[in-house]
Amino acid sequence: MINIDELKKKIIYRSTYRGTKEMDKLLGAFVKKYINDLSNYDLVKLEKLLDIDDSNLYNFLNGLETDFVIEQNNVTNLFKNFKYIKK
Repeated sequence: MINIDELKKKIIYRSTYRGTKEMDKLLGAFVKKYINDLSNYDLVKLEKLLDIDDSNLYNFLNGLETDFVIEQNNVTNLFKNFKYIKK
């Protein structure tokens, strides 16, 4: 069985330490907004989304071509429609 609190901690960490400052901010803001509203199933999907490299995530978010097909699900739809507002 999945420990949801541990999974959330892992997701938060992985979303804010990506390697590029821009994706750290973007994914960090996305996760912060949605992490407590997602089902356990969606949290697992979010963890899988974070496995995708920054370049493909950026392209997916901006409607550009990716190196592979990114699964369509609740999390990817939320991400695709997420509007990051710089603070």
